[in-house]
Amino acid sequence: MIEGHLTTREVAEKLNISEGRVRQLIAEKRLPTIKIGNSNFIKETDLKLVQERKRTGRPPKLKNE
Repeated sequence: MIEGHLTTREVAEKLNISEGRVRQLIAEKRLPTIKIGNSNFIKETDLKLVQERKRTGRPPKLKNE
């Protein structure tokens, strides 16, 4: 492993998402990587790029007061 970098599995665990979603973020160029052989390595500092992501889906229902 490269110092200061994480594997896709480690990123998935830190962000509480699936490894498939990590690979999707990489494919969408939203998460930069260094590819060595078959492995992708992501800088720990780059996690900020996706940690503060907006939630998708329907917005929460507002209560009428």
